[in-house]
Amino acid sequence: MNQYLLDTNICIYFLGGKFNLIDLIETIGISNCFISEITLAELKYGVENSIHKEKNQEILDQFSTKFTIIPIFNCLDVYAKEKARLKKQGRLLDDFDLLIGATAIKNGLILATRNVSDFNRLDGIEIIDWTK
Repeated sequence: MNQYLLDTNICIYFLGGKFNLIDLIETIGISNCFISEITLAELKYGVENSIHKEKNQEILDQFSTKFTIIPIFNCLDVYAKEKARLKKQGRLLDDFDLLIGATAIKNGLILATRNVSDFNRLDGIEIIDWTK
């Protein structure tokens, strides 16, 4: 069975009950879905920037215990190589997105994202858009 790294936007849509992602992830199996610690950082920022911090923190705490969170340390070589390559091409990608993409590449995961046009710049990445 395929395994997936969920981009931050997919996590936000999941939490919002959009695109039938709850059922999709249940069908795939939550054990086959992962998040990067960068995605967790972005979600934590969203909580801190929200009006209902306490409520949203509880939701995030429950959400984050359901998924294995992948650290970025082992992905830093892929990140550096891709950032240098993209800079030479004049096609830079946001550092957080680049780290999420590098995490997918290094761990052999399919990246589930709505931002296909951004991530498809990366060599060796497999992408799926679960919002279509």
